[in-house]
Amino acid sequence: MTRTSLSDVACSVARATDLFGDAWTALIMRDVLVGISRFDDIAHDLGISRKVLAARLARLVEEGVLVRERYQDQPPREDYHATEKGKELYPVLLALMSWGDKWYAGPAGPPLRVHHDTCGRTTTPVMTCEHCGEPVTIDNTSPRPGPGGAVGPGTMVIGQLVPTHSE
Repeated sequence: MTRTSLSDVACSVARATDLFGDAWTALIMRDVLVGISRFDDIAHDLGISRKVLAARLARLVEEGVLVRERYQDQPPREDYHATEKGKELYPVLLALMSWGDKWYAGPAGPPLRVHHDTCGRTTTPVMTCEHCGEPVTIDNTSPRPGPGGAVGPGTMVIGQLVPTHSE
């Protein structure tokens, strides 16, 4: 099946999903961000085929999300580390994890807890407004057009629904 690229859609969700919307890619990033960096370890942890893993890692390197570093010459072996761009996916994964914990954790509870090293407490990540610190929700936010917005493929209806007034 041929995948339709979303890279030209005037929507940041579409463009990010074009790279990150694949379940294997999210799980690969989860592993790398928690310290599993070697190809064989990622393949073993996820139970993913080597061909699929190699393709996803190559794309993440190509996009500047991961860097590949050689740690052994004979035979050649490399591991993967998140770039700044890759590290900025961590809050996205935490938000997805928090949502999954709420709706899909099951009777035993969440499979993982997040420990905040700064204060020494277990925490649940919350998205907040950068200006006032209040939690950001669907009920207290509204979309506004940005400088790169456009009505076109992937934004035919939503582009017309966003109010035209700004801050």
